[in-house]
Amino acid sequence: MALPNLQVNRLSGAMGAEVLGIDLAAPQADETIAAIRALLLEHGAIFFRGQTLDDARLKGFAGRFGKFFRHPYFLPEGDPDIIVIRRAPGDTKIVGEGWHSDTPATAAPPMASMLYGEDIPPYGGDTLFANQYLAYESLSPAMRRTLEGVRAVYSDTRVAGASQRRNAQSATKSREDETFRHSEGVHPVVRTHPETGRKALYIVRPLMLRFDGMSEAESDGLAEFLYERSHRPEFTCRFRWETGSVAFWDNRCAQHAALNDTGPFHRIMRRVQLAGDIPA
Repeated sequence: MALPNLQVNRLSGAMGAEVLGIDLAAPQADETIAAIRALLLEHGAIFFRGQTLDDARLKGFAGRFGKFFRHPYFLPEGDPDIIVIRRAPGDTKIVGEGWHSDTPATAAPPMASMLYGEDIPPYGGDTLFANQYLAYESLSPAMRRTLEGVRAVYSDTRVAGASQRRNAQSATKSREDETFRHSEGVHPVVRTHPETGRKALYIVRPLMLRFDGMSEAESDGLAEFLYERSHRPEFTCRFRWETGSVAFWDNRCAQHAALNDTGPFHRIMRRVQLAGDIPA
């Protein structure tokens, strides 16, 4: 569905594409939005360069794809739909580190996320993405049958709240007071994408406690195997940020991981998330 004025350059054989020839700050026709959505579904993550977006324009473009999801523990600096993601020299924790799909410890995790690079250092801070369709399809038929009906229990107790002391380690601030409430979600380990109909592996190890109906000890071995399978190098692409870059990824079929290697530099990014449905 890509329109003639959109140039699409694949980033790898597994997933990801840069989309050139569009100004996201300008009003977009319905046909253009439909083409971009089709590219997102095809590639799992799409990227734009050279954009100039204030909060209103970022929301104006992102809002064409769905309703906004408000994050349960990051603190907004103004607009509650936008999280300002800051990285300062010396930060030992950053937003997005470790392979994951966003916010699985909720009943209906966000279907997609959009991240805008407002102030990007000259090197470091790349984001990696992994195709979860390929992760699932690489499993043996016997393993696929084993995973039918298996559900994983997720909780944000290991990554959020006062006990984690993230605010002492990161320039991006989280709720650490009495306003914070922990979330828990229970989701299938293999989910069916509601738009493409394809099956994808869905396991987010940093927030997973155990498989439903099993103890943590019983769950750990298989969970680690699946987690390692989820981000094998041949399933991935890598995006190098520039000021004005935008990443738009589908949490229903992709995982991602941010690298904390920007050394002495500050970095500022702005993120919105789009509401999803209950994984099926």
